[in-house]
Amino acid sequence: MSDNFYTETNKTSAIRSWIMWQMLRGMGWAALFVFAIGLMYGAIWAVGQMLPDESKTAPSPYGALEIAAPEVVAA
Repeated sequence: MSDNFYTETNKTSAIRSWIMWQMLRGMGWAALFVFAIGLMYGAIWAVGQMLPDESKTAPSPYGALEIAAPEVVAA
């Protein structure tokens, strides 16, 4: 039994094929990740397009959450 992890007679060709396969796998995972982010972005955009125009021009709802500091009255 051989101590090598490859079985081809040309060692350089076997190593190059293995490296190329690893790079293609990484490229595939990266493409899948970018595609998934694009789908999420597209879904958010689509929901935004279905909202009425009034909701796009309304003031921010976070203004109601602000707590006003109490006024200090000089005695």
